[in-house]
Amino acid sequence: MTELVDELVHSLASNVTLSKERRELLRVLLARVIDTPESETANRDLRLAVGAIDELLTALTLFQRHQDRPKLTIFGSARVSAQDRYYDMTMELAHQMADLGWMTVTGAGPGIMEASAKGAGRSNTLGVNINLPYEQTSNAYIDVENMLVTMKYFFTRKVALTRGSRAFVVLPGGLGTMDELFEVLTLLATGKMSPAPVVLLDTAAGTYWKSWHRFIDEAAVARGYVGSDELRLVRTASSVRDALDEIENFFSNYSSFNVEGDRGILHLKRTPTDEQCLDLVTTVPALAGQGYVRDGGSIVFEFDGRDFASVRVLIDAVNEWKAP
Repeated sequence: MTELVDELVHSLASNVTLSKERRELLRVLLARVIDTPESETANRDLRLAVGAIDELLTALTLFQRHQDRPKLTIFGSARVSAQDRYYDMTMELAHQMADLGWMTVTGAGPGIMEASAKGAGRSNTLGVNINLPYEQTSNAYIDVENMLVTMKYFFTRKVALTRGSRAFVVLPGGLGTMDELFEVLTLLATGKMSPAPVVLLDTAAGTYWKSWHRFIDEAAVARGYVGSDELRLVRTASSVRDALDEIENFFSNYSSFNVEGDRGILHLKRTPTDEQCLDLVTTVPALAGQGYVRDGGSIVFEFDGRDFASVRVLIDAVNEWKAP
């Protein structure tokens, strides 16, 4: 089997230039395919695996073409009408983010998804639709030919809706919206997604997210199922301006975060001073360990890969530093 895989990879490499890493990825993928005839996996499960790979590759290829532009994913109800206040707010948000150079990622259906695409414009909207027997077709504001993918599976759709985005805004919605919100929060809390702002948007008089917070506090946090510090991963906003401010502030100094071994590395837009790093020991003690060390334009600290809620607190702290 190994010889056959090597032969196939060599054949592929003869027609196109492949990096060492890409060769290895193809080798692993082909090895799994070649082993499939001997596996006990049912045909229906193989169809799922093949379909999932196909959907993911199709979506990631589309997103790759727009990798140089930051992306905002907007979630919310498909049942919101064009006369609803949430529809107007979503249009305004997507339009203003487009003016700032961002693309909007949307579910491509009606309601909040339609408002997102209408506000951002066809050239600024990436649509990720889902095949359902009773709904939903893509809305009229999506460039179906060039900016849309359609999925069979919800789990592959959620990967496409979240993987390439740097910020998330969630408006009131139903089961699908809750599923998407909790997916994002789980990915952030476990470090499966790079730190990102998550904004829960409602009207000034709205009670939807207040009720949601009350449920989380009383049913989950109070029983120890969710840590109260994990709620730091999400913010609420009562206007489009508030939501925009949350997103802009998140990236005002913070650039990116990565983990190398037992170290966390926070990359900043402005080089920190030794004094600022020292102050962090007091303002963000949860990650202080042996202290915060300045390394060029980055801050390095001990990190065991668990407390991503405190990483968000650290990001908030460095964003409060005033630009010189």
